[in-house]
Amino acid sequence: MIQLLHGDCLTLMKEVEPGSADLVLCDPPYSSGGTHAGDRKANTTAKYTDRDFDGAARLPAFSGDNMDQRSFTAFMRWVCSELRQKTREGGILEIFVDWRNLPAMTDAVQMAGWVWRGVIVWDKGTSRNQPGRFRNDCEYVVWCSNGDLPIDWKAAKGIKAMPGVYHVPMVNPKQRFHQTEKPVELLERLLAICSPGGTVLDAFMGSGSTGVAAVRTGRSFIGMELSDQYFEIASSRIREENERALEDF
Repeated sequence: MIQLLHGDCLTLMKEVEPGSADLVLCDPPYSSGGTHAGDRKANTTAKYTDRDFDGAARLPAFSGDNMDQRSFTAFMRWVCSELRQKTREGGILEIFVDWRNLPAMTDAVQMAGWVWRGVIVWDKGTSRNQPGRFRNDCEYVVWCSNGDLPIDWKAAKGIKAMPGVYHVPMVNPKQRFHQTEKPVELLERLLAICSPGGTVLDAFMGSGSTGVAAVRTGRSFIGMELSDQYFEIASSRIREENERALEDF
């Protein structure tokens, strides 16, 4: 089952059945991209791409990325609270963020009633060179559960824990569909915590990479996107991936 919804996620979530998602996997705008508060207000093309060297500068800028930390915390608390209502008991939330707003995100998910379980590290293997400083090679995934997450140790015998660190290269800027696109390979691996055939919800689907990963791994997908351009891109990518999956089946 694939359901793609166009508009503001806080409005669109009214169309989603409560408790229907097994996993929420989201990559919201980070409202980051600078050391000082004024840097956050820049256009995403200026913050995250380079017109001279970065092929991603050709892609549409996206909105919702210019909040200060207090506004970001309040907004994500609101969104995560709504998402929890759409997630079954024991379901999982995985949500991307960078180092600047990691503390705000961990506050927001707990305010929304999720049980914070930890932080997954995505080692991108590259970052902007700043001589004499530590590299910011990583982004993060805050993961949580909707209530208790008990382990049946007898049933789990022989099942290995999933890694807490993933070494997956960034998508080449010239091959991206979105300015801050996440690799499908990484998303597939993050979906492993969702039961086969389960339903994945993404309230900020951007260019649809989570939907592509869901189709490839045999899971249902509910995606939401505000931008007209990115909704069209996501719809096309997910439709093509689904057609390939049906041909293989």
